[in-house]
Amino acid sequence: MGYPSVYPTRTTIYYPEKCFNGYTVFPTVTEGVILIDMNGNVVRQFKGVHGFPSKILPGGYFMGSTGHRDFKYGYQDMIDLVQIDFDGNIVWRFNKYEIVKDGRKRGRWIARLHHDYQREGNPVGYYVPGMDPLVDRGNTLILCHKNLTNKKISEHPLLDDTIIEVTWDGDIIWEWTCSDHFEEMGFDEEAKNIIARDPNIIALSPFGGYPLYMGDWMHINSISTLGPNKWYDSGDERFHPDNIVWDGRQTNIIAITDKKTGKIVWQIGPDYNATPELRKMQWIIGQHHAHLIPKGLPGEGNILVYDNGGWGGYGAPNPCSSKGLNNALRDYSRVLEFNPVTLEVVWKYTAREAGFAPVVQDYKFYSGFISSAQRLPNGNTLVTEGSDGRIFEITPDYEIVWEYICPYLQKTLNLNMVYRAYRVPYEWVPQLETPKETEIPRSDNSDFWLMDYEKTKSKAVVNVKSGSKIKPITSEQLCVVPRNDD
Repeated sequence: MGYPSVYPTRTTIYYPEKCFNGYTVFPTVTEGVILIDMNGNVVRQFKGVHGFPSKILPGGYFMGSTGHRDFKYGYQDMIDLVQIDFDGNIVWRFNKYEIVKDGRKRGRWIARLHHDYQREGNPVGYYVPGMDPLVDRGNTLILCHKNLTNKKISEHPLLDDTIIEVTWDGDIIWEWTCSDHFEEMGFDEEAKNIIARDPNIIALSPFGGYPLYMGDWMHINSISTLGPNKWYDSGDERFHPDNIVWDGRQTNIIAITDKKTGKIVWQIGPDYNATPELRKMQWIIGQHHAHLIPKGLPGEGNILVYDNGGWGGYGAPNPCSSKGLNNALRDYSRVLEFNPVTLEVVWKYTAREAGFAPVVQDYKFYSGFISSAQRLPNGNTLVTEGSDGRIFEITPDYEIVWEYICPYLQKTLNLNMVYRAYRVPYEWVPQLETPKETEIPRSDNSDFWLMDYEKTKSKAVVNVKSGSKIKPITSEQLCVVPRNDD
């Protein structure tokens, strides 16, 4: 999407009485993990922690990783998963999934974690009343990578996805390997042929420029348990609380795996023309963070997903995909909440709900990769529009009541992306005093401009209606100035 070169950052909109107020945690591309209050003030920062994603547990504990594997040897592999206290001390670590030997380095244990994990006690990794994740015991569900070859899928080596469950002591007690269930996933022969030829091949360069090709064929990016839910309570065994919902962004699949058998017991995709219900929902493409809204939150039992659009899928070649890889494309995003039994969409958010013109401005809400959506206890939804570093809270009636633009820019790539953000209540971080909440009204963009004045090169905000000048400020500070105020 088009994006201005000068724009306000940090909190740009905030109506305290309409928000679920608390702290928001998110990873940055340059400054580690950041915790902010509602006014955008940084209240805690961990520069040495990578968030893929970053999460908070009650008591001011944080979870993340201390580093990632060199991309020459592994794609999106994190070294470990750690839990740290508010002071930055590591109180729990898991890294013993696989011993790797990268280049001339000695072999070492790493977790090969990527994209998601869940601590026992909470199914989804965000705040749910009465479902607190455990902080001093309990198992952890982790999404990992494994290199393997499965000739039923492709002759090419695969970068496969696995889900493991580890105890507090680090013992692996359960493992599920995605490629073992290829035949359950409903690919037609054309898609199978495309996957066999090109299972989304990525090139690593571990041998001094001689690439190693791996097929990131599924690219799972979220996992969570279903937790207690009304579907299981009514007798539908597919929704057992221990079962795991996951999504594969490369295949456009959202599925539920039976924890006991490993079988896939519920699925939508890869073909969204398969039934009238799916055709009405329309294609989900390149999605992230699909999960069942937990019991106790508005919309409980529905699936919430950030439907990125962008690119994904395997199938018939077309003018945008000459080989059939990433054959489904759409240049706008949707947040969808739908009933997993009837597949009825019960709530959605797109650029049209944001008030933009249909079709010609659909791109105004668009992140082709990363991103997420969290249901809040007040019925609002916290949305991470990740590629642009934009996080916002929106009401069921589509009013944006809080908005934050990430100011932490990776200047070489001009990138301020945010993988995923979470909101938690103030009481989860007892080390901090409850912050002051100051309203930041939505500004009317037509009422101001930036200009030089009074023989200086400084920037000033000028109110168009009154012509009055406000003190010189930087574009980074624009968010804290009431821009329509005389």
